[in-house]
Amino acid sequence: MDSGKKRRLKRIFREDGRTVIVPMDHGVTVGPIKGLVKMQEIVNQLLKGGIDALIVHKGIAKHVDVGDVGLIIHLSGITSLSPDPDNKVQICSVEEALRIGADAVSVHVNVGAQKEDRMLEKLGRVAADCDSYGVPLLAMMYPRGPAIKDEHAVALVAHAARLGAELGADIVKTNYTGSIETFREVVQSCPVPVIMAGGPKMESAEDVLQMTYDSIKAGGSGLSIGRNVFQHTNPSLMVKALSAIVHGDASVQEALRILGEFH
Repeated sequence: MDSGKKRRLKRIFREDGRTVIVPMDHGVTVGPIKGLVKMQEIVNQLLKGGIDALIVHKGIAKHVDVGDVGLIIHLSGITSLSPDPDNKVQICSVEEALRIGADAVSVHVNVGAQKEDRMLEKLGRVAADCDSYGVPLLAMMYPRGPAIKDEHAVALVAHAARLGAELGADIVKTNYTGSIETFREVVQSCPVPVIMAGGPKMESAEDVLQMTYDSIKAGGSGLSIGRNVFQHTNPSLMVKALSAIVHGDASVQEALRILGEFH
């Protein structure tokens, strides 16, 4: 890997090779949802908690101070109001992201969607641009489409993750498959770091922490969790609890104590 990518990856991953990322690109898809109304306020809380990197769209990046954490600019977008919301289109270039100050860029691909071919074409093109500029590429690879019955099925998730690596991603973000054993299959079959997606808002913080703990035990390189962090009653403490597991090998019980939820 070239020196540019290596330097930038050090702003996202700690020395242990793991990372805690909070994606906040939801404003394009679903608008200013709870937790993402006042962006600078939530970013300040996440910085206080000790996040390693965050993901935002280019417009937000221009108006929010993200401190010294890794800045990942998301290059994909479509709204939930679209007739085909699974068709993520490219809305920013690698060059534009660099001008804003990005340390990395991310691309979203729904594997199995009707326009999967176009998304894969864009992923390949962005990967080439990233190699040219020395910019790390995070590929968000999700099994999602008319023929996908279970978005967490290990065979589908492993295929999606491997696909991202095959097309040039430096980091792959994908769904957790429900167990340490099955997620280990995903991680072992992907030659680049795999980080876990957070998915929809979960019923309890303990569920989120347990999923994080299990994904790390399976060999995962960290997480990229949005709603379950920025919609938590105390986002700063939630980041600290997640970081304790990811970077400190803390137990779920120890992480719950950080949140003040362990009884």
